[in-house]
Amino acid sequence: MAEDQSVQVTQLLRRWTQGDEQALPALLPLVYKELRKIAHYHMQSERSDHSLQSTALVHEAYIRLLGGQPAGLQNRAHFVAIASRAMRQVLVDYARNRNALKRDGGFRIDLENLDNIPVTGNAELQCLDHALEELSRLDDRQARIVEMKFFGGLSSPEISAVLGISRATVDRDWAIAKVWLHRQMSRTVSP
Repeated sequence: MAEDQSVQVTQLLRRWTQGDEQALPALLPLVYKELRKIAHYHMQSERSDHSLQSTALVHEAYIRLLGGQPAGLQNRAHFVAIASRAMRQVLVDYARNRNALKRDGGFRIDLENLDNIPVTGNAELQCLDHALEELSRLDDRQARIVEMKFFGGLSSPEISAVLGISRATVDRDWAIAKVWLHRQMSRTVSP
C-alpha cells in the first residue's frame, strides 16, 4: 500500500508541476501526517507563546505552496523538503514581524552541532535565516542541503535522491556549509 501511495504522490506532483491546480489539494491528504510531523519539529524550537500551532503552520505553508510556481518536484522527499522550507519561511516572517528583540538579541547558535540544536528564539531564527540567504547566494546547493537537513529532517541519502547528487557530495557540502555558517554567524553575533 505504501508503494501505491508513493506512486500516487509522484503522479500528483507531476500533474501539479504541469499546471493542474487540483493536484495539490489531492496531494495534501497523502502527505499531511508527514507535514504535521515536520511542523511539530519546527514548532518545538519556537517560543511557548507562539501564535502558530503545528496545524496552522502546515496550513500557512500550504497556502504559500498554492500561491507559488511549483518547481520540478521529483518525489515525496523533494516535496517534503520544499514544504519544510515554506514552513521555515513562515516562521521567519512571523519572527520578523514580531520584531521584539534586537537583531542578535545576545543569542548564539552553536553550529558545530547544527543538526542537533534547537533554534529557540526569534533573533536566532532571523540570524540563521540571514546567514542561509547569504550562503544561498554563494552556493545554492549547500544552502539547500542545510535547509533539508536542519529544517526538513531529511537524511543524506534522501537529500542525495532529491538533488541528484552522490551521498558523499551531500556529506561534503554539509560539512563545508556548517563551517561557513559558523564563521558567518560568529561575525554577526557578538559575545
